Amino acid sequence: MRTFDLSPLFRHSVGFDRMQRLLDSASQWDAGTPSYPPYNIEQVDEDSYRITMAVAGFGEEDLDITSTDNTLVVSGKLSENQDAESKLLHRGIAGRAFERRFELADHIKVTGADLVNGLLHIDLVREVPEEMKPRKIAISTKAIEHKKAA
Repeated sequence: MRTFDLSPLFRHSVGFDRMQRLLDSASQWDAGTPSYPPYNIEQVDEDSYRITMAVAGFGEEDLDITSTDNTLVVSGKLSENQDAESKLLHRGIAGRAFERRFELADHIKVTGADLVNGLLHIDLVREVPEEMKPRKIAISTKAIEHKKAA
């Protein structure tokens, strides 16, 4: 496992402790990481994003989308009734349960989700609070009066 030393960065910055956790989790990736279901992440415009997941065979009642803190969790599980009702001779469409986690940047909010033709679309938007947006700081000048010694 590779470790990153970010102490030089922390000397000149504030609030990047979350970056260390993200790098640690990224470095723990291995070949055993599940690739099901496949997904795309696209940037729709400057502050909007869309995650599209291929979830063939799953209906709205089989999927769960949860957003907590800065993590989006998408999970799916087919009801047991569907497997019991059919006698498949060949199973080529994966119907196994899954859980997919996405780390979201600060101020990214989930605005909606749609299931269309076996594709789950999750829309996200960056909503930076007004108090967090850059603002101009006025510089005032004050005249310094020098007192003459009497």
